[in-house]
This record gives sequence, C-alpha cells and structure tokens, in this order.
Amino acid sequence: MYFSKEKLIDEIKGLQRKKNAVILAHFYQVPEIQDIADFVGDSLALAQNAYETKADIIMFAGVHFMAETAKILNPLKKVIIPDLEAGCSLADSCPPAEFKAFKEKYPDHIVVSYINCSASIKAMSDIICTSSNAIKIVESFPKYQKIIFAPDKNLGNYVNNITGREMVLWNGSCEVHDIISAETVIDMKLQHPDAKLIAHPECKAIILEMADYIGSTTSLLNYAKTDSSKKFIVATETGILHAMEKNSPEKEFLIVHTDEKCSCNDCPYMKKNTLEKIYLALKDEQPEIILEKDLIEKAGKPIMKMLELSK
Repeated sequence: MYFSKEKLIDEIKGLQRKKNAVILAHFYQVPEIQDIADFVGDSLALAQNAYETKADIIMFAGVHFMAETAKILNPLKKVIIPDLEAGCSLADSCPPAEFKAFKEKYPDHIVVSYINCSASIKAMSDIICTSSNAIKIVESFPKYQKIIFAPDKNLGNYVNNITGREMVLWNGSCEVHDIISAETVIDMKLQHPDAKLIAHPECKAIILEMADYIGSTTSLLNYAKTDSSKKFIVATETGILHAMEKNSPEKEFLIVHTDEKCSCNDCPYMKKNTLEKIYLALKDEQPEIILEKDLIEKAGKPIMKMLELSK
C-alpha cells in the first residue's frame, strides 16, 4: 500500500486518536518522525514522559532499549516499536552473561548503569543514570562507595574525571560517538575557527578535551540555543541538527562527519525507523515489546531510583 507523506501522517494521526496512542521519539530520529511525535527528548526526558503518559499504547520511535524502558515503567500498557531490529551498539557491547561474571569479580561494588543497556543489565544494576544526570547519580553516593559503571567507558571516564572517582568501567562504547576522530575534529576547527565545539560525553576523552562544551543531547540543544556563538561544530549523532536548526535558524551547525561521502554521523539503528513503519506498527499493534514479569520488577527498581533522584 502506497501513501504520500501527507496521507501517511494523516493515517498515523487517525490511528493515534482511535487507539489513544502516544508517539515518543528520540532526537536522533529522522526529522519527519520528530515532527509528528507527541514528545521528542533525550533518554531521561523520554523515560520520564513514558512513566507519566496516560495513553493506552506507547509507540516508541527510538531503539530497542528505550522501548524496553518504557515497558518496564508501564507493564500494563502496550509498548510498540517501528522496527525490532532497531538495536544499539552500546547495549550490544554488554552481554548479560559476561557482565554477570564481571560483576562477580567486584562483590563490594555497586553497579551504576547508563540507561543505554538491555533490561537484563538494568536488572543487575543498583541504579540507572543517563548522560543528563550521571554526575548527579554518582555523586549521590559517598566517596568511599566502590562503583562499577556500565556499559559506556567514555561516559564513565568523563564522570570519573569530573567527580574524582575511580569507578571500575565496563569496556563498552557507542559506535556513533566512538568513531569520531580527533583528526576530523582538528581539521574542522581549523576550517571554522569561529565555531565552538560541543560534544556528547559518549565521545572519546581526546574529543572532550578539545570541546568548548560537553553535555547530554538536551544540554547540547539548550547550550546551542542560548550561547552567543553563531556557529557550532557538533560531535554527536546527526539527528540533533533538526532540533538545533528549528531552535536557532540564524545559526550554523556542522556535524563532525564520519563518512567522507556525506556531512553526517548517522546511527544506523535509529535510522531504521520510518513513517511507514510507524503507520504499520500502529495499525497492527506490532512489533510489541514483551518482557517477563520478574525482569520488569528487577529492572524497574533501579530505574525508579533514578527517576526519584532526578525530580
């Protein structure tokens, strides 16, 4: 069945009204998905919004771990995702069996896990964090408390540097941020000396050392909107540019490219979602996120601890 873009959007909106469905989308989604979403946010804001929604169906336009989080927070609601293959390289870098063995080596450590992980890893954690609140979460524990931080080594290293901690880091990373090279950043800074470099803390330390500002997706958006600079080099996923350009059309934003063929740094998993897949998923109410009750209960506790600390 073929629909024009306009017709597709009308059909999606009609299904939403009929089924009392909410569309939540991450900033890394393609612009047309961001534009039709009821709420667009980073991982923390999406978790908070998922927890508070009154909708019967949650359509999560993001990646699998995000939809899992929504299901954990709403065990009685139907949570669907446009494409089950929309995974996450960071979540995949932390297999549960291997992490369980790793955790057992440090019996006196608590586990702080970045939300970009599977439900199984969340269930083995003491508290969850996002890039927005990682420093706050870690600093909520006394200095003497030993901590394992998983799965992102780059974010963990950044938090260690800011807090003066010596957390044990799981060796995981996000391919979208880890692939950003210092050489490309230096070249772009030389080409655009009037631009400020802003970076997500999932980037390598060498990138963060060059940055004028480091922050979560929402923090980067707010900084770019309020800072007086007119040009920014952005070290994160390409999707963020849509919101930046909407917020500040008079400013110029340059993504740190990782492909010589295009000025982009796309997450291949985020970009699996399309308007057509959202329409089909709402129509058929599939693919649905299904989790065992025991897993929901175990993974829910550390997420709720995070949400309480993030109020």
